[in-house]
Amino acid sequence: MTNTSTGIFEEVREFPDPSAARRFSALVGLDHMKERLLKEARLLLDPQSLLDWSKKYHHQKLQLIDFFRDRPPLFIFAGDVGTGKTALAETFGDAVAREADIRITLYALSLNARGTGAVGEMTSLISKAFNEVKQAATPPTRHSGKHRSGIVLLIDEADALAQSRELAQMHHEDRAGVNALIRGVDDLATGNLPAIVVMCTNRLDALDPAIRRRAAVTFAFTRPNEAQRHAFLQPVLEELGFNSRQIQSVVATTGATNGRAYGYTYSDLAQRLLPGLLLAAYPDRAVSFDLATEVVEKHPPTPPFQAEGLGRKAE
Repeated sequence: MTNTSTGIFEEVREFPDPSAARRFSALVGLDHMKERLLKEARLLLDPQSLLDWSKKYHHQKLQLIDFFRDRPPLFIFAGDVGTGKTALAETFGDAVAREADIRITLYALSLNARGTGAVGEMTSLISKAFNEVKQAATPPTRHSGKHRSGIVLLIDEADALAQSRELAQMHHEDRAGVNALIRGVDDLATGNLPAIVVMCTNRLDALDPAIRRRAAVTFAFTRPNEAQRHAFLQPVLEELGFNSRQIQSVVATTGATNGRAYGYTYSDLAQRLLPGLLLAAYPDRAVSFDLATEVVEKHPPTPPFQAEGLGRKAE
């Protein structure tokens, strides 16, 4: 469901959701990130389980627990365009909802939160967004201490909202907005709320150092390597009757080859190459290896992202 009343959130979606489940399952090569996010969510939703673990294996409450709980629940997804950052951020809440058998709500912050540059506008909008998330994340817990629901706050293209305040040309309103963003993240941490903040960016170096320091983990998303491309393409190509040699050939040609220093992104494979293969065959021929070779030549990978300056000029 989309929030149209305030414009602060581009989308508000509840999980479980079958579409999100399919997209999450299709993300190959990201297993360690998936496992870490699910474990973090499990501990946020059931904080008592940490104490139970500590007493079971160490016979006391460890100081480690306090260090863990005091961290901001912030995760940074950094990497090139098309490498799965946003797709994972938009869908892992579904896996959490299914595992915990509770409702998880995704709040996707809109870039409209930057405002128009009016004094105090950006700060007000960001503060309002975090207040809304905080209120949504504070329903009563179950008698067992487990939370009844959880929140994922997604800030895509985070470098547009959380640019480094060290930039000399940065507008004062943007600086104030970054301060509000930091306060919002810290507020979620001190409240021990079942909320996770995910920031996605193509420009990790552009994020404010205070934001980067607060991240529990910064996940680096890269273009799929040969094994990951093989895992992604094999089921589809096998269904089409390709043999192992032909599959390996397609996998190889979607990597760094023929003098090209970069291979295909996940979105290149899923949104351009495979649909292009279908369209090339439809409506009067079957998909073949020769046709796949032609399609690969006609659909080269997206060039790596080139950072450009963002933000308003300082006044």
